[in-house]
Amino acid sequence: MAYEIIINKRFTNKLLNVLDYLEKEWGKKVALAFLDTVYTRIHTLQSHPYIGSLTSFDNVRSTFITKHNRMFYKVVKNKIVILNLYDTRKRNRNKTGS
Repeated sequence: MAYEIIINKRFTNKLLNVLDYLEKEWGKKVALAFLDTVYTRIHTLQSHPYIGSLTSFDNVRSTFITKHNRMFYKVVKNKIVILNLYDTRKRNRNKTGS
């Protein structure tokens, strides 16, 4: 049974930001390849919704898109709700330089 996919607005916005960045920095071909990878992962989830790892959040699962991007989703009855896209790279969040 293929699950229905519901895509959260937050995921869409983050995906558009990543695609914009990739196109500006690496070119349209790289951005389209990333988008293809996202679609492939979502398609895989339709048939295998529990492939992702459980997180500490209530019934939220996650799976890697690439080594730098992780997708969070939730399985609700016969639906998969795509919640968020997260950049896994560590960043220096200390802006004071200390």
